[in-house]
Amino acid sequence: MATHGEKRWPPAGRFNGRLRGAFHGHRHCYLGIHPETLRKRVRRAQADSGERPDLLSSEEREEIRRLRREVSELRRANEILRSASVFFAKELDQDRTR
Repeated sequence: MATHGEKRWPPAGRFNGRLRGAFHGHRHCYLGIHPETLRKRVRRAQADSGERPDLLSSEEREEIRRLRREVSELRRANEILRSASVFFAKELDQDRTR
């Protein structure tokens, strides 16, 4: 049984040779995986090879994930800086009113 963080099935590249045209018959039984898993792997392999330009490749998906993480970090940093500037502005205003 697969533990947390461990992939249960081998990566899609291992089956690429056998995946082409895999939806007729019961190839998923031969490969030992669920039909939906097979369908998704075929789509991902097609996207990575350029056969499906309407789908994002694995590299594009990873870049989007990386950019989203970066945007999240930058937003968090901006919020911290905004809060700090408000705090220090209040401190300066208190000193001027004395």
